[in-house]
Amino acid sequence: MRIALFTDTYLPTIDGVVTSILTTRRQLEADGHEVVVFAPDDPGRRMPSDPRTIPLRARAFRSYPGYRLAMFPGHEVDLVKDLDIDVIHSHGVGFVGVKGLWSAWQARIPIVQTFHTMIQDTLPFYSPFGLNLHLLERGLRLYLRIFLRKCQGVVVPSRAVLDEILALSPEASIADVIPTGVDPVRFHPALSGHEVRNRWGLNGNDVILHVGRVAPEKNLQTLIHAFPRIQARNPDAKLLIVGSGPYLEKYYDVVRHLGLSGDVIFTGFVPDEDLPKYYAAADVFAIASRFETQGLVVLEALASGTPVAGANYRAIPEFVREGVNGALFDPQDPAACAGAIQRCLDERDAMREAARASVIPYSVDRCTRRLEGVYERLLTA
Repeated sequence: MRIALFTDTYLPTIDGVVTSILTTRRQLEADGHEVVVFAPDDPGRRMPSDPRTIPLRARAFRSYPGYRLAMFPGHEVDLVKDLDIDVIHSHGVGFVGVKGLWSAWQARIPIVQTFHTMIQDTLPFYSPFGLNLHLLERGLRLYLRIFLRKCQGVVVPSRAVLDEILALSPEASIADVIPTGVDPVRFHPALSGHEVRNRWGLNGNDVILHVGRVAPEKNLQTLIHAFPRIQARNPDAKLLIVGSGPYLEKYYDVVRHLGLSGDVIFTGFVPDEDLPKYYAAADVFAIASRFETQGLVVLEALASGTPVAGANYRAIPEFVREGVNGALFDPQDPAACAGAIQRCLDERDAMREAARASVIPYSVDRCTRRLEGVYERLLTA
């Protein structure tokens, strides 16, 4: 098949959607398909040179640094026709998502939409132009209801999101519940984390890891405020926060104010190829986000044999089983967060094998085969 992926966010930005696209693209190509990506251009940072990636003219989204809006007219329809694309798979509902919808309609080919992000949840943090949040949310919900109804197939990454999508757009044609798969060879308990521990001076310490964009919707506030309670039981514990984002300086200040400098370590951006070593270096993975429609980082941690202390909210409870491969907590409660992390620390050895086993059904090859099945069904409908 010739598949076009349309996305509102792509390299050089790194987030869960981009990681999902890269993971799926690699597997689709390994399975023999031809894949091309349509994504916003970023002249200031330059996208990687790739003849199968088509940059779309875009402008900066000032409310959210690192993201761009491909709001200008382009030649996507002509390119889709010239490339003889069989199916469009959209990974966003913004300007590029609309371009994908329009291109599919004009080329008379099916479009699949993976709903990665509950964007209405971001409005309190990134509302443009100071618009009234209530009116903006109502308008956005109407837009999403219409947008999803126009797609031939909607893929959701978790059952929790399925329920929310059906409530939002009952007419949406749900194709399947398919999370982004994780590579169980790349993320594996046998990997060594010594290099990472040596680099950050973590030898002899209990390491609690968080991986993700340092942004308000990730709720790092709860995790940071939980950490002193963990140190009361584990004085040698360290919190390793991997990633960059618009709230990095804000959280530096929070850590300094709590007197945790040196115990909470911000690594900044870490290259994708190094991430497996960070999971291998951790004793527990912690995530307090209420924003996750899947939480690919949760699967990466579990594949690495690292128990997960996760927010008991939205998709995370689908992958984290209390007392088996991790522990769950109220994401608004730092004390509960600390308790979940402590349980994972206390039971890490018993949870390690279960963590690894729980992620095998979500391997990238299995999940991508299911996605290919969606494409085939729509092409023969």
